[in-house]
Amino acid sequence: MRPPRLRGALGLPRAKTQRKRQPSCHRRKTTMSPLSNRVALITGASRGIGAATAIELARLGAHVVLLARTQGGLEEVDDTIRAAGGTATLLPMDLRQPEKLDPVGPSLMERFGRLDILVHNAGALGKLTPAGHIVPKDLDECMAVNFTSAWRLIRTCAPVLAASDAGRAIFVTSRVAREPAAYWGAYAASKAAMETMVRCWADEVENTPLRINIFDPGRTATRMRATAFPGEDPRTLPTPADRAAALAALCLPSETRHGQIIRPT
Repeated sequence: MRPPRLRGALGLPRAKTQRKRQPSCHRRKTTMSPLSNRVALITGASRGIGAATAIELARLGAHVVLLARTQGGLEEVDDTIRAAGGTATLLPMDLRQPEKLDPVGPSLMERFGRLDILVHNAGALGKLTPAGHIVPKDLDECMAVNFTSAWRLIRTCAPVLAASDAGRAIFVTSRVAREPAAYWGAYAASKAAMETMVRCWADEVENTPLRINIFDPGRTATRMRATAFPGEDPRTLPTPADRAAALAALCLPSETRHGQIIRPT
């Protein structure tokens, strides 16, 4: 049986407390990693690109706060991170109710004293259908997860990220936000709105240490991709782990790009 994840102040879960101390050969090495002593919040962290990015950021030394709807998926990612000597905090949350994000920034500041990295990877595909056939429920879900959650994350995390000496914020997008295609109306519109909001924020903080970028992973073997293209062979696509290194690189203190839409080469 898994040890329980205990919740801390304002709903933030504490790290597991009943797991035995790992042997010294499996603990994190004492040499400084690029993200040592930094805290990263990743949404959509229970699978796909979000999970792979969380694992990579933990490997680089960050303490990762994993936010997603699926508790079981979060625990699997947590186990992978801990097995490699990393640390994580789990934050189960349904972004179809984005107002729940409002206390996250202050809670992280209270709990950890900092937030250095924000990765908004969570996304909702909705249904691929003609624009005139989109039903309000599907459009509302796309807007809540893809756009409104991004805006609420900006509101709650911006002050905490600004306090970091090298705050980084990355928002995951899709090409259809800039190249609309038939039947993708709800998803494309919500991602386009997100991109516009993020680029406005980036322009506002251009003269600060905070670096904000948008990451377009391109074709990747994710569950969302399989839903959109059921006849496609996922073995022909890059994996989420293939994309994670490029996304994590945008989170490093040495990253200087800002306000850009970046695709892996």
